[in-house]
Amino acid sequence: MDWQGQKLVEQLMQILLVISGVVAVVVGYTTESFRTMMLIYAGGVVLTTLVTVPNWPFYNLHPLKWLDPSEAEKHPKPEVVSVASKKKFSKK
Repeated sequence: MDWQGQKLVEQLMQILLVISGVVAVVVGYTTESFRTMMLIYAGGVVLTTLVTVPNWPFYNLHPLKWLDPSEAEKHPKPEVVSVASKKKFSKK
């Protein structure tokens, strides 16, 4: 799943859970049944899980391009700065 796919999953999850919650409360209130409300909300959670958890192909429409190992060797690696040298620079 790419970054844009993760954003889409997050939005779908929030939308589906809010819609199922609102529908569950309205139906539960009109039928005066707490059990019906909980069953509708549980169904919404299951539906949301089935839509968002599997790595569906439409979540991977913008794959990341990784460097080949031969290309990675051409680029210099970043230098690691130790904590002691950071303290020396910050005092000046």
